[in-house]
Amino acid sequence: AQIKRAQSLGAEKVVANHCLGLASTELGLWNDAREAFIGARAATPEEQRRARARFGAMAGNAALAGGDAEGALTLLATARTDAETAASVSLQVIAALDTARALVSLGRGEEALAPLDTATTLATMESEGWLLKATLYRRLERLGDAQAAIEQAVAIAPMEVEIGLEAGVIAILDGREDAARQSWQSVIDTQPDSLAAQKAKDYLAQIGPAPTPTTSAAP
Repeated sequence: AQIKRAQSLGAEKVVANHCLGLASTELGLWNDAREAFIGARAATPEEQRRARARFGAMAGNAALAGGDAEGALTLLATARTDAETAASVSLQVIAALDTARALVSLGRGEEALAPLDTATTLATMESEGWLLKATLYRRLERLGDAQAAIEQAVAIAPMEVEIGLEAGVIAILDGREDAARQSWQSVIDTQPDSLAAQKAKDYLAQIGPAPTPTTSAAP
């Protein structure tokens, strides 16, 4: 891909950069991936805004994975503009979610709520945005909002174990131990051999067994 990129122009250069970016991503070479996706976007004609948005979002994601959240924000802002111009809802959502992740990693949680609102408004029936919003609200200690968001996520993807884990965490912080137990047990029942199930078991072990109901003696 590197040789092809050096020898190509136009569409072939776009393809070569794209291939190099994907290969670098597989190898965890995030800076190389970022530069390749930036190159793919730069070689894409201006009128092809959807493709430019896709490559920009991929570059932003690579920057975020590589630990450069500030750089990711710049790349993702451009990707979102391209996606809006192209009227691509899916790419707007992808860029918005990664923008929120970047802001959270920079300790700017309150600011991250706006792109999450964008994502959940544009993709109401996709659970990822609701899960991220619930997690962020929980970290901001806004448990009522967190509960409302996680209920939306559960309604969309009731068998998703990451949602079950988060639902349990929100419940236990809100003093609803029985609800937390039910959520974590559902994770174990759904995917017993998963990492999520192991986390759920750890959470249950931390709070101990459920209290045994007491019965009064007969007169």
